[in-house]
Amino acid sequence: MVRIHDALDTATSASGSTSGPTQRDETVDEAAFDQHLDEIPQELNEQADAGPSDPAVSAEVDCRDAVNQQPDLKLVVISNRVAPFDPNKPQTGGLAAALEPVVQRSGAVWIGSSENRGDGTERPLPLVKTGAGEVARLELPAKDYPGYYRGFSNSTLWPALHSLPGQMLGSDEDYDSYRNINDFIARAAFDVRDRDGFWVHDYHLLPLGAALHDLGIERPTGFFLHTPWPAPDMIERVPNHRELMKSMLKYDLLGFQTNWDLNNFAAGLRTHFGLESKDGVVTTERGQTRLQKFPIGIDPKQFAEYLAADLSPAEQEKVSSLLQNFKDAKFAIGVDRLDYTKGIDKRVEGLDQLLKTEPHSISLLQIAPSSRADVEEYQKYKDHVERAINNVNNEHGTDEWTPIHYTNDSFSQAALARLYRAAKIGVVTPLRDGMNLVAKEYVAAQDPQDPGVLVLSKFAGAAEDFDENEALLVDPNHPEEIAAAISKAANMPLEERVTRWRSMMDKIESFTIHDWSADNVRELDKSRVTVPADQFHRLGLGWTNEAQMPLFRRHAEALATYNEIDPADAALKEAAFEDEKKAYEALEASLIQTQDRLWDLPVDTAPIDGRPEQEPGAGLD
Repeated sequence: MVRIHDALDTATSASGSTSGPTQRDETVDEAAFDQHLDEIPQELNEQADAGPSDPAVSAEVDCRDAVNQQPDLKLVVISNRVAPFDPNKPQTGGLAAALEPVVQRSGAVWIGSSENRGDGTERPLPLVKTGAGEVARLELPAKDYPGYYRGFSNSTLWPALHSLPGQMLGSDEDYDSYRNINDFIARAAFDVRDRDGFWVHDYHLLPLGAALHDLGIERPTGFFLHTPWPAPDMIERVPNHRELMKSMLKYDLLGFQTNWDLNNFAAGLRTHFGLESKDGVVTTERGQTRLQKFPIGIDPKQFAEYLAADLSPAEQEKVSSLLQNFKDAKFAIGVDRLDYTKGIDKRVEGLDQLLKTEPHSISLLQIAPSSRADVEEYQKYKDHVERAINNVNNEHGTDEWTPIHYTNDSFSQAALARLYRAAKIGVVTPLRDGMNLVAKEYVAAQDPQDPGVLVLSKFAGAAEDFDENEALLVDPNHPEEIAAAISKAANMPLEERVTRWRSMMDKIESFTIHDWSADNVRELDKSRVTVPADQFHRLGLGWTNEAQMPLFRRHAEALATYNEIDPADAALKEAAFEDEKKAYEALEASLIQTQDRLWDLPVDTAPIDGRPEQEPGAGLD
């Protein structure tokens, strides 16, 4: 393995060229780096002609066999927490459902925090075998954990990412703890630095890619954000937002749930750094970072199994007791963590407005497991929601009928599947959400012959997947819209319900959570560095990912055209030379940005036979 700048130095010394890339000065301070970001030549971004679809365009995803198409990478997966990998515990869906198979079948290592806190002492990575893979649960430093988790992650970043500045709290010390924990995790991951790639998850770990890079880990790194990403004027309210965004550009691949999130991030780069993305590719002094949309899904086959699965006697009794409250009456269901981003209070207000005009028309089952109960803002929200529910029940309820049945209990996916199926309306109205898989779970649990109707916030990521001809889309900040949608859903004819449901279910089945995982890993694989020694003729240059392949092909075609022209035709030969020169420079400009990456170079680096002695492009630099 050879570092790029070493290979380039060798090549330029041999050719007599003196303008190859210089090794980056690692002592550059933040102000200098800011200036460097602002001064990156525009043409470098404009030359990244190929790559993921434009962030402003949502590409339709074909149905695929995820197992067959996922690359055979030995991954390191890193998230704040890891799945329990306990067959006796109910599968909770989401991240665990997506990543457990990746780890167990592919031999990945999954790193996250344990329930215990440590003293910050660095120890060998505590790997535990699980299937073909391994799991490492780290004892994060007790000194920094409160500021990292409750402080910066959940009191500063979480409300900012959901565009709720009024909920933001935090301190400089919280940010320091956040960075310290990320650095700690990076040092722990150094034990597995020779794996094929690193796949990092969620807002707790925004700067982890930079920490890995600073340690000298040069494998491809990808990041996936499970929350929204806000507009530039919102993210700038976050302390050290520039430093955070710059650190994110140390990842090779940044994944977002929706076009809205991706576009907001790209707009933030433009606003705060003057950086433009071209076809989803951003070029900085580190190299290229690809921005891409990966809408997370569910496993509909698994949901069918949940519906058929036996519940424990205790959970069966709990489900039966809840359903007894509704008997044969229609009811709506909401399932949310008790979090102020979920809009439960506005939903309750919407039901209150509906019952004033249509008394006793429908009731609501609201399941809201407590969340971050030790955080003051969450306790205040819990009290606020419970007061609102009590007011509705007191105003509209009778001795025989209660409008809202409310519980903070948690349920297994199998139990939730039964409750979803019994409810004629699914109400998913967060103020802002990354995707909200409850929306897709509700649809997957429905009876195809008599499906319910989904009322969905237009600010949930799922609304980018389900349009107004499928779900009933509402502004969650306007209770009157929620009330009107619930009323419409409750009275919707069977034929329309089936048409809407079938369209949503087709989408759910065409792109599952396993397709999502495979797509992420496949795109991460494109960041691996290789040198096509039998196709490219200059030591130290090659491509870093498939996004640069069209640039290579364009140059190869221009070179072939040049070689085919009779030297006697001087004018035509000169024109072809200029075309080849431009194609070469475009390719070289993108490749030269990868100067500190590891390359697999062949032992024999001699030029290929047949190359002209004085070739176009040689010595141009």
